[in-house]
Amino acid sequence: MGQRVTSASSAVLVDPYSTNPTQAFTRKQSRFLPPHVKVVEPMPYDAPKPVGHTRFVCVSDTHSRTDGIQMPHGDVLLHTGDFTELGLPSEVKKFNDWLDSLPYECKVVIAGNHELTFDKDLMSEMMKQDHLRFPKLRHADYENVQSLLTNCIYLQDSETTVNGFRIYGSPWTPWFCDWGFNLPRGQALLDKWNQIPEGIDILMTHGPPLGFGDLIPRGKQRVGCVELLNTVQRRVRPKLHAFGHIHEGYSIMTDGCTTFINSSTCTAMYQPTNPPVVFDLPNPQSS
Repeated sequence: MGQRVTSASSAVLVDPYSTNPTQAFTRKQSRFLPPHVKVVEPMPYDAPKPVGHTRFVCVSDTHSRTDGIQMPHGDVLLHTGDFTELGLPSEVKKFNDWLDSLPYECKVVIAGNHELTFDKDLMSEMMKQDHLRFPKLRHADYENVQSLLTNCIYLQDSETTVNGFRIYGSPWTPWFCDWGFNLPRGQALLDKWNQIPEGIDILMTHGPPLGFGDLIPRGKQRVGCVELLNTVQRRVRPKLHAFGHIHEGYSIMTDGCTTFINSSTCTAMYQPTNPPVVFDLPNPQSS
């Protein structure tokens, strides 16, 4: 039986198939088929923005390969992590300089599993080892690395408000080869998702939920987080859920309530050829 978690609205359980997302997807497959879920065609960059709307530009997994990316016009940039290879200060500075060159009125960024230096607990453990897995990393690389991001709002299990939109960002993903911000599937990840407040308009996570932008065609594996899916659909229900992490999963989908955008810029071969995704949302009346 799954463990029950108290919620102001509907409870979220640790799914019995949490540790096997491919099997979980198979058992829930009808939830991901029309009419429940539809694929959304990308909006043309030259489409006029409706009056009273904010245009969001979504990118992810740029991996220090931003030089050739053609960025469309918009109001707010959302970058959902893996903006570096290892989180080295030189990489973070380069990314910050790129952000400075962009004309958006606001830029919101979260970390991904490649931002090793942003995961303080992981770095502390790595520094205790005699032989680092990543010899380029040193203690001085991570003490104040977040302070190098001066041209954006950086979110880490935290919230900000932009143009009246409540935006929450979280970097955690299911464990994979002990990279940054990795946690075991099940209760450990659900504990993080339980921190997401209800009433959020835009959710930024690095990894995908089950069934949305999480398919690895080689092996036909689903790798999204079941608990994240249930949190999004049963409790938080944001207007937009932006993520990346699975390069092969670049896509836009909707379940009629939330639009799910995997905007991984890099392909599976780490070529930065997937274009940014633009998405318009009507401004909250309170703004």
